[in-house]
Amino acid sequence: MFSVCVRDHFMIAHSFTGETFGPAQRLHGATYVVDVEFRRPDLDPDGVVVDIGAAHALVKDVLSDLNFRNLDDEPAFAGQNTTTEFLAHAVWRRIAGHVREGTLGPNAQGLAVLKVTLHESHVAWAAYEGALTS
Repeated sequence: MFSVCVRDHFMIAHSFTGETFGPAQRLHGATYVVDVEFRRPDLDPDGVVVDIGAAHALVKDVLSDLNFRNLDDEPAFAGQNTTTEFLAHAVWRRIAGHVREGTLGPNAQGLAVLKVTLHESHVAWAAYEGALTS
């Protein structure tokens, strides 16, 4: 399996509900470094996994919708603990939707797997990985 990974970041504020979260029940901030890995079994006709510039632009655009937001105020996340795991899946869904809609061009339809990793710090991160094919 071939892969290409692009990286960006976003900053948010949020709070959690539930004793599990201790002091994180209070409003706090996070800056996530985000790695998005695109995978496919064979290279496209141009000899690449995906156009890296287009992939980075897509990731940057998707993350801009979350950047500098208090997620507690976002209707899309109402009633949800926006944990790192949850956010990795939310970012995955948004990027996967764009890939399926053709945002990365017709050759990107050969992409098989997408993995989104959110790094909370240099010692902790969470990811969501899934197939892009139906």
